[in-house]
Amino acid sequence: MRRESSPALATRAAAICRALAGAYPDAHCELDYKTPLELLIATILSAQCTDKRVNIVTMELFRVCKTAADFDALPIEQLEELVKTTGFFRAKAKNIKACCTALVARHGGEVPRTMDELTQLAGVGRKTANVVLGNAYEMNVGVVVDTHVSRLSQRLGLSKATTPEKIETDLMGLIACEQWALFSHWLIWHGRRRCKARKPECSECELAMLCPSANNAPKKKRA
Repeated sequence: MRRESSPALATRAAAICRALAGAYPDAHCELDYKTPLELLIATILSAQCTDKRVNIVTMELFRVCKTAADFDALPIEQLEELVKTTGFFRAKAKNIKACCTALVARHGGEVPRTMDELTQLAGVGRKTANVVLGNAYEMNVGVVVDTHVSRLSQRLGLSKATTPEKIETDLMGLIACEQWALFSHWLIWHGRRRCKARKPECSECELAMLCPSANNAPKKKRA
């Protein structure tokens, strides 16, 4: 792959954004939530789990617990049982419990609005904090880098980095700040619907003319 100059890469990134906006005008967070706390809990549960499964689990979970104080008071065994089908349930229940204890003790039960405060909570890394800030509070502080965003950023030639932190830094340097949260949704939707991990649909892809990996995709055999 020929190495692009910075201006050329920025121009292509802008074109990719326009194409994604046209392909996915309704792109949004696919976790179900009504409050910042619900989004925070759902995002913690989404690690190594599908959004569909998380939404099934949180339907009952959010009926039982409506506030951080409710989670803080809930016996850990009951919390584990409620989140069991999301996988790694003991660790997730422990983090949710500790997170909500801290919210009650340090933030009056409210979910904070800064990256530093959020990442001090149990189970909350930069990715989870970006999800909450970008969606619950509509604050473009960074770019959510999940497996889809990581894979597509490399396929599209927007980043050669292999860690979420470095990929995020690359994307923040290419994408307009006001589009950071939305850009993650665009890539996630595209990754789930078109640019799949094992069988990307390059021949039908809306980004084929902008993607350096499309030319390397296996060609469909003619009948």
